[in-house]
Amino acid sequence: MARGQSYGATGTAFGEAVFNTGMTGYQETLTDPSYRRQIVIMTAPHIGNTGVNDEDGESARIWVAGYVVRDPSRVSSNWRAQRGLEDDLRDQGIVGICGVDTRALTRHLRERGAMRAGIFTGAEAHLATTQLLAQVQASPVMTGANLTGEVSTSKAYQVPAIGSRELTVVAVDLGIKTMTPHRLAERGIEVRVVPSTITATEILALNPDGVFFSNGPGDPATADSAVAMMTAVLTARIPVFGICFGNQILGRALGLETYKLRYGHRGINSPVQDLRTGRVSVTAHNHGFAVAAPRGGPFQTPFGSAEVSHICLNDDVVEGLRCLEVPAFSVQYHPEAAAGPHDAAGLFDEFVELMKAGR
Repeated sequence: MARGQSYGATGTAFGEAVFNTGMTGYQETLTDPSYRRQIVIMTAPHIGNTGVNDEDGESARIWVAGYVVRDPSRVSSNWRAQRGLEDDLRDQGIVGICGVDTRALTRHLRERGAMRAGIFTGAEAHLATTQLLAQVQASPVMTGANLTGEVSTSKAYQVPAIGSRELTVVAVDLGIKTMTPHRLAERGIEVRVVPSTITATEILALNPDGVFFSNGPGDPATADSAVAMMTAVLTARIPVFGICFGNQILGRALGLETYKLRYGHRGINSPVQDLRTGRVSVTAHNHGFAVAAPRGGPFQTPFGSAEVSHICLNDDVVEGLRCLEVPAFSVQYHPEAAAGPHDAAGLFDEFVELMKAGR
């Protein structure tokens, strides 16, 4: 049990405790829908230095269940800052704690694995430890959690192409980040972002040049409707690109299993190797589940042969899949670089080429 000071809203928060290793990008982290129902521990010691603004959020709200930092900045100092970080946490009801040893918490999670946790401020903080622990143990676990419907848009919207429109993509919002359709729009793509409740028939009726499956929270083993959508799109041979949760959905559609990682990958500094070229990219991650796929060459699926295309050099986790007989590929990380390095931006160009080839 760690004791510190209240940071943000006063109250109680429950969620899966996970750690993020990014030195920058706290605003993008907080507003990433993939963090739904998770308490995020920041390993970087100083958080809030540059404040927050209305431009860098990856969605319209903060999604983390709770927030843990060591030393929050007392002053926001950046020409783009519009307010302090704690102001946003307080205004949106996000309970946090500061003044705790976040590195010790991170070591604990690395040794024991991601686990349920609670943050208690105000009157609740004075209850007996046994009472607080009982509340944590009564909170829901992440395994088996179906959360995409909680974060997806309620109605479709359109992101216009920047410049002349060359292609049209349907992006299935399983917890999409704002920067992702922007990266597609930069390449002359009109993006139609649709709710996770859309049917395969409705997607096909839009006659897109390609379909994008986004990142998102929860256990991919529960996402049967998204798998059914993916299966229909693969059957129709429409080009597919998936990232993060979308990678897991492609894996399931190919007949593969998914599993929960011990403590997941969350940060903007994970080395990933492209097995086709040997090239290593530093990439942005936010996932607690992965695909169990055979290594060492192509394997058979209901849609022909496929292969593992990328691996994480930290722990050998599968980081990408590529179909060899239908136009589909996916990666487990975030090439949109918000926040994060731009090493993997070329994957959007690969998607463009795949769609053009499909014409």
